[in-house]
Amino acid sequence: MSALVWAESLRVHQPQMDRTHEEFVELLEGVRRILQEDDADSAHAAFARLLEHTVGHFAQEDRWMQATGFSPDNCHSRQHAMVLQAMRDVLGLAREGQIEPLRVIVRELAQWFPVHAQMMDAGLASHMAEVGFEPATGTVSGTLPATVLTHCGSAGCR
Repeated sequence: MSALVWAESLRVHQPQMDRTHEEFVELLEGVRRILQEDDADSAHAAFARLLEHTVGHFAQEDRWMQATGFSPDNCHSRQHAMVLQAMRDVLGLAREGQIEPLRVIVRELAQWFPVHAQMMDAGLASHMAEVGFEPATGTVSGTLPATVLTHCGSAGCR
């Protein structure tokens, strides 16, 4: 199982989002290392922490999308929901003693996350900057889109 390490290529140049992403990468790598040691109980607990973090991580981005003109059911938010559901399902299986699905999802998340960050999250970060959105205060100093956005946040993703 190959590692996902934090790298400059994962930065979206929005400090709060980058910090959250770096935490995600660190937690995911922690689960991967524990799985290599075949410590099922510790892996289950570490994955539960990753899921808890990811729930907050995605909710934060979804709030930002709502505040900056995205429709509630845009494709970026839908992807968040699908990933969270898969993570919850796998955690349930791990609680039943099935560790292999945990190995699979950790490997899949390590492949999925860089693409998601570099496309969808980078698009969101760019959009936030364009409308003058300040994540710390939730204020917009620019102009929101005239119609709600249904795409993922990247101009090329419609």
